[in-house]
Amino acid sequence: MQLVDIGANLTHSSFQHDLGAVLERARDNGVSQLVVTGASREGSPQALTLARAHPGLLYATAGVHPHHAGEYDGDCDALLRELVAAPEVRAVGETGLDYYRDLSPRPTQQFAFEQQLQIALDCGKPLFLHQRDAHDDFMAILKPVRDKLAAVVVHCFTGTRAELFDYLDLDCHVGITGWICDERRGTHLREIVGNIPLNRLMIETDSPYLLPRNVSPMPSHRRNEPMYLAHICAEVARDRGETLEATAQGTTATARAFFSLRAGLHTGC
Repeated sequence: MQLVDIGANLTHSSFQHDLGAVLERARDNGVSQLVVTGASREGSPQALTLARAHPGLLYATAGVHPHHAGEYDGDCDALLRELVAAPEVRAVGETGLDYYRDLSPRPTQQFAFEQQLQIALDCGKPLFLHQRDAHDDFMAILKPVRDKLAAVVVHCFTGTRAELFDYLDLDCHVGITGWICDERRGTHLREIVGNIPLNRLMIETDSPYLLPRNVSPMPSHRRNEPMYLAHICAEVARDRGETLEATAQGTTATARAFFSLRAGLHTGC
């Protein structure tokens, strides 16, 4: 089994002391490639640095998450344009809207989102998107330019059936995390994940966040890490009524096509 984790926040401080061991455990549990999320002015260059340190195993995105939208200015835009030109950077983002926490003013989030859409239009690379409690505004910004964009993934999807079909109607890919394992708030995902065509479905850990609540044994530190992607894949397969092998092969093929990844190139951890 080979899996691709399309969203891992490996620049997070919790991985600084044992990243090598984290990657080794990921490999031992079937994760053959990972995309490191770039989500801020500081974190996006770090994601690229990690990808360059682990060629063929790690890749990167470059963007500014809506939580950090206040840092988006001309210099930040120039930096992102420089980063997305690197071959290791396979998508623009993480960008989008988040009205759940509102850590940046909504007009500021919208501005940063629009600017990064323009970067994606200019460079032709895929988009790695975030949306939480902002669906209407998110669609209003994305829909008018969708036909001019390359591939798009709405990562860490947690929304409703109606939102899911809105994204599928826009020819978006969908990323599913361990949120689906959360009996408090993820049960609706179990009911609708089967509606995602396999060639639009990808899986991710969003580590160190969103540790699957039903993983066993539960680690004492509660940190999520890429090794648990296999658990997420098994849960998704069960909910879709597929074999583990079918879901693994399908999501891996989809991720490799989306991010233009080639199999069997990494040089180890």
